[in-house]
Amino acid sequence: MPSWTQRLEVPRTSHLNRWISQNYDIRPIEAARRTWAFLSYHNYWLLVNTNISTYLTGSALIPLGLTWWQALICIILGQLLAMMFVILNSLPGAYYNIGFPVVNRMVWGMWGSQFVIWNRIFLSLVWYGFTAWIGGECVYVMLQSWDPNLEIHIPNHMPEDTGMTTAQFVAYIVFSVLSLPVIWIHPHKLQRFFYFASSVTIIFFFVLLIWALATMGSSGFGDTISDSTGISQTGGPDSVAWLMVYGIISTIGSIAAGILNQNDYARFATAPKHAIVGQALAFPVYGIVCSVIGILVTAATQNRLGGEAVWNPPTLFSQLIAQDPSPGTRAGAFFAGLALVISQIGVNVPGNALSGGFDLAATFPRYINIRRGAYITAVFSIIVNPWKLVNTATVFLTVLSSYSVFLGPMTGLMVASYLVVSRRKVNVDDLYRGDRTSIYWFTAGFNWRAAVAWIVGFAPLLPGFIAAVNTSTTVSDGATELYYMSYLYGFCASGLFFIVLHRIFPAPSLDTFVRNGGSPTETRMLYREKWDDVHYEDGGVIEGADKQINADVNVLDIQDKA
Repeated sequence: MPSWTQRLEVPRTSHLNRWISQNYDIRPIEAARRTWAFLSYHNYWLLVNTNISTYLTGSALIPLGLTWWQALICIILGQLLAMMFVILNSLPGAYYNIGFPVVNRMVWGMWGSQFVIWNRIFLSLVWYGFTAWIGGECVYVMLQSWDPNLEIHIPNHMPEDTGMTTAQFVAYIVFSVLSLPVIWIHPHKLQRFFYFASSVTIIFFFVLLIWALATMGSSGFGDTISDSTGISQTGGPDSVAWLMVYGIISTIGSIAAGILNQNDYARFATAPKHAIVGQALAFPVYGIVCSVIGILVTAATQNRLGGEAVWNPPTLFSQLIAQDPSPGTRAGAFFAGLALVISQIGVNVPGNALSGGFDLAATFPRYINIRRGAYITAVFSIIVNPWKLVNTATVFLTVLSSYSVFLGPMTGLMVASYLVVSRRKVNVDDLYRGDRTSIYWFTAGFNWRAAVAWIVGFAPLLPGFIAAVNTSTTVSDGATELYYMSYLYGFCASGLFFIVLHRIFPAPSLDTFVRNGGSPTETRMLYREKWDDVHYEDGGVIEGADKQINADVNVLDIQDKA
C-alpha cells in the first residue's frame, strides 16, 4: 500500500537521478497542449492591460505635475517599450515551448535558478492578494447597490488598525471564492474564459467612457485635464523632462513582473508567430486605451463629485450610490461592479495564480502541479494582508511598486542569454538534467556570471531606490535620475555585462554546443520532435506514461541532422 506521501505525488516523466524530477506541467509543452493562437494572446493581453490597475496609470503621473498630454506621451512610449521587452523575453517559450523556471536554468544554472523562481513566487503571492482585494472592492459595490446601508446592516467588528470593515472583508472572501473555479481550468483550455472575460471587460470600459462623457453636462472636465504645469521644463530630477522619463519607466515597471515570466504563456503558442503578433498588437493598444479612458472618465466625473479626482472605479461607483441611491443608479453600479469582478478574475487568475502555480510546480515537481500550485498561491496570498497594502500607506507598498529595480536586470539576463550567449540554440534535454552532465550545470549548478551581472544591474540604483522608500533620505540628483531610468538601465547593464563575462570566462560545454551545433531552427525542430512524444490531458498521460524520456542529444546528433 502506498504511503500518504506517495498518494500526494503527481504524475512524473522522470525521477531524481541524472534527470531533475519533473511533472507534466514543467516539461516542454507538446503539440496537444499548444492551443494558444493569435486570439488567445490578444484576449490574454486585453485582460492583463485593460483593468483597474492600468486604468489608474494616470493617477500616478498627473499628480507628479505632468499635464494630461505629457502623461499620455509617457504611457504610449512606456507601453511600446514594454511590448518590446515582452516579445524579446517570450522567444524561448514561443520557439522551444519551455516556461520561465526552466528558461532560467540556462541563465542561472540548474540550482541557481531557484533564486529567480522564489522571487517570482513572492510576487505572485503579493499581487494575487492585492488584485483579489481590489476585486473584493468590486463585489462590495455590487452588495452596496443592493443595500446602500451595507455598513449598518453588516456591523463592523474589525479593529481600526486593520484598515478594513467586516463588510469589505466579506466582499473580499466572496471574490476569492468566485475565483476558485477558474483556477481549476488548465492553461491550455482557458480560451473560452478569455473570450468571455475579454468581451465583458472591453465593452464595460467603453460604456463607462461613453456614460462619463455623455452625462458630463455643462460642468465640463475637471482640472485633471490641464495644459499647464508649474514645474520647470528642464534642470534636475524635478523637471518635466526627468519626470517624463520617470513616467515612461514607471509604465514599464507596472507590468515588470508580467514581462519577467512571459515564457510561461508563450510556450502554449500553436506557432511562434501567434505569440509574437498577438503580443505586438494587443499589448500596447489596450494598455494605452485603458489608461486614456481612466484619465477621461476621472476628469469627466470630477466636478460632479465636488471637485475631487476619483481615480478608483469601485470608489467612483460607491460615491455615485451615496450621491443618488435611485434604482437606476444602483442598477448601473451593480452591473459595473459585476463587469469589474469578471475583469479582475480575468487578470488575477492567469496573471498571478497560474504564475505561482508554474513556479511552485517547478520547485516541488514531485508533489505540486500547476493546479495545486495555483490554489496554494490563492490561499496563502492572504498572509500578505492585502487590505493593508491597498488601504494604508506603507513602506512595503513603496518597495513593491519599485521592485522593477530588481526585475529589469533579471529580464535583461534572460534575453541576453537566449539571443546572444546561446545564439537561440537551447539544449532542452540538459535543462532537465540535475548533474554535471548538463551543459547548464556551470559551477556546482550555479552560474556565477548571472549573479555578478545582476548585481551590476541593480546596485547603482540602490541610492535612488532607498530615497524613494525613505523620503527622509537625501541623495544626489544624479542618483535620483539614474533611479528614474531603473528598468531600462538594469535591463541593458545586466544583459551587456552578462555577455561580456561569458566572453571573458566562457562556459566550455555551453560554448561547444552553441558553436558546433546546427542552426537554431534545426536545433528547435529536433528537440520538439523528441519531446512531442508524450501526450497530456487533465493531469495524466494519454500514452507513453510508463516511458522515461531519455533523449540524449549531443553535438554529433545535431550535426547528423543538419
